[in-house]
Amino acid sequence: MIRKILYAGIATAAFMVGAAHATDTIVWWDFLSGGDGVRMKSMLEQFNKEHEGKVKIDATTLEWGVPFYTKVQTSAAIGQGPDVMTYHESRMPLGISEGVLSALTPEELAAAGIKPADFGAANWKAAQGPDGKQYAVPLDIHSIILYYNKDMLKKAGLLGDDGKPKGLDGQANWDAALAKLTAGGVYGLSVPNDGGSGWRIFYTLLNQQGGQFFKDNKFLDGDNLQKATNALAEMQKWTKSKWAPTNTEYPASIALFTSGKAAMHVNGVWEVPTMVDLAKKGQLFDWGAIQIPVIFSQPATWADSHAFAIPDRKGNPLSPEKRKEVLDAIHWFNAHSLAWAGGGHIPAYLPVQDSAEFKALKPNSDYSSLAKTAVFDPVSIYAGVASPVYDAAGNYMIPSLNGEIAPDEAAKKIRDDLQGLVK
Repeated sequence: MIRKILYAGIATAAFMVGAAHATDTIVWWDFLSGGDGVRMKSMLEQFNKEHEGKVKIDATTLEWGVPFYTKVQTSAAIGQGPDVMTYHESRMPLGISEGVLSALTPEELAAAGIKPADFGAANWKAAQGPDGKQYAVPLDIHSIILYYNKDMLKKAGLLGDDGKPKGLDGQANWDAALAKLTAGGVYGLSVPNDGGSGWRIFYTLLNQQGGQFFKDNKFLDGDNLQKATNALAEMQKWTKSKWAPTNTEYPASIALFTSGKAAMHVNGVWEVPTMVDLAKKGQLFDWGAIQIPVIFSQPATWADSHAFAIPDRKGNPLSPEKRKEVLDAIHWFNAHSLAWAGGGHIPAYLPVQDSAEFKALKPNSDYSSLAKTAVFDPVSIYAGVASPVYDAAGNYMIPSLNGEIAPDEAAKKIRDDLQGLVK
């Protein structure tokens, strides 16, 4: 009997020791592949190492775009899915309308050290719903930027002493620069011909005119149709004047720039690592990247944000304790987002964005000014990544860029197609 009691006591003590050292698991889903995926995996490893014996993130990467958002929606509806997930801010209006996202209260955000004042106003607001509630915490701002060949711009008299382009602002100056740089078998500019790229460039130029793509449940209403036409006409001018080639596939548009066949290139910040890696290998010229020039009347650049959200798992919500753990982890990733900035992104977390370490990171800090005038996708269930708006871009904006459809006709078709979806 004494032996049985002794064994029972030892077993109980062992269980209690094990319980005291049990590691909580946070189930994580993301859609990050390529360089972003590698960078995030490194951050996840660092988090798990620092929190060993306390919290461990069990991460799964799913297919980007519609497959990811469909899986999130179906799993949340039956009370399954992750504890935390990455989410594009541009997709949040649809996610909120579908009841996929769980609102984050000011009290629980504050308890995790997450403060609205630590984020840019537009970036923070883009993660809110029509009810004014917060549904996600931004990690970054990613946008399109202008990559440039310093040697070519210098030869054309378009490079300042600071190594940055000069004389590109304003339609007349921009067009003149493209004409000057297009010579000797070299294009002034290369742009990808996919719908996503077309939308980002178009939305930038529309907002540089103070235009609004969607307002009061209407697409391109009033004089916004003319502003859309102006944006498309500017884009078409690049190919019609042969300053940029037509029908340039995404990889080819990058190759034109990196091989010295195009003096400038418009693409997302996510291609910065491509340039950095080539330069490290000695396979790239002296290059730089800046905010998109003010081609029309005011600074504006399309932007989106990778954010963190908690799914609204029907019938199986996270406990308050688990939510606290998740939000603490989100705050950790923001506080360590300098590592994420290596992917070309601008940290959403202002203490990192304003740090000396980020300011020393080139070329990121040369285009980080765009964060102050960034314009996020229209707040609409029809907008955002892999949405009808992106479909319209592929159907009409890219053909207009390539000279296959008149800018005014393309603008009307975009308006009519999207307005036909509104209930």
